Amino acid sequence: MSIWTRISAALSALASGESLSEVFDRLRTPPERSVAFAIAVIALGAKLAKADGAVTRDEVRAFREVFIIPPDEEENAARVFNMARQDVAGFDVYARRIASLFEGRPEVLSDLMEGLFHIAMADGDYHEREDAVLTEVARIFGIDDREFRSLRARSVPDAAPDPYEVLGVTPEMPVTEIRKAWHKAVRASHPDVMIARGVPEEAIRMAEQRLIALNRAWEEISAKAA
Repeated sequence: MSIWTRISAALSALASGESLSEVFDRLRTPPERSVAFAIAVIALGAKLAKADGAVTRDEVRAFREVFIIPPDEEENAARVFNMARQDVAGFDVYARRIASLFEGRPEVLSDLMEGLFHIAMADGDYHEREDAVLTEVARIFGIDDREFRSLRARSVPDAAPDPYEVLGVTPEMPVTEIRKAWHKAVRASHPDVMIARGVPEEAIRMAEQRLIALNRAWEEISAKAA
């Protein structure tokens, strides 16, 4: 059974009047957590896509870059997106449900935030309102400022992303400690590790962009230290 079929099954209770945010309460154990992760990214992403005033085709297309969506599963994926977009509940309601669902699993919440950054950048611009939404979501998730800056530096291309922010370190740290931080981040981005902590296989492509940014940052820092 594909994750999109499982998502459709998880949302079947909506027909009886249950809200989308309440669905998360029933998805607290594996393998349901991977379903919850997918719903969370799509639902919060739909809210985020509206933050800059309009939902563009690029932002909808961004879900395809985060998730592998087979043609015969497009309807199920679109259903979640449209439910979240139309739901009167604010993004903060979703964020609190998700934070509760993944309580004690900060690495999963960071994975989720990375997916949201990817969606925010789908139209090529990072808007102030999108930043405000993501900043508040990070606060609700308990993600500290350094981790948030690291996620933003990896996902939002500036003229020259700060390699130290990308790795979540500071220039004052010994290069040996920075190297350890790089190794730790790379290990955490291995597909098997991500799947083990609840990221669905369909979303593992997120790791590709992350690894490129991490390795580029380390190369730049290590070249300066040579």
